[in-house]
Amino acid sequence: MPTVIVRHKVGDFGAWLKGHEDRVRLFAPAVSSFKTFQDQDDPKSVVLVLEVTSMEKLGAIMNDPKIQATKDRHTVKEPLIISTAVSV
Repeated sequence: MPTVIVRHKVGDFGAWLKGHEDRVRLFAPAVSSFKTFQDQDDPKSVVLVLEVTSMEKLGAIMNDPKIQATKDRHTVKEPLIISTAVSV
């Protein structure tokens, strides 16, 4: 199960944080769990560490134009920076 890191800015951290349950539902088809972080130096920068069960489903969720209203409600700012582990 790959671990994926998603980083992005938010317009209002409080509004974004209140959307936690929406994120749980949104990612449920592709993610078994996730942890939420806030940058210490920038309170409007957040990171999600996702345990992904299906990269294909995650990609579909992240690129679905129907979730734009949810992003807007949670004040998500583009770009969403997605990182995956590399083998060294």
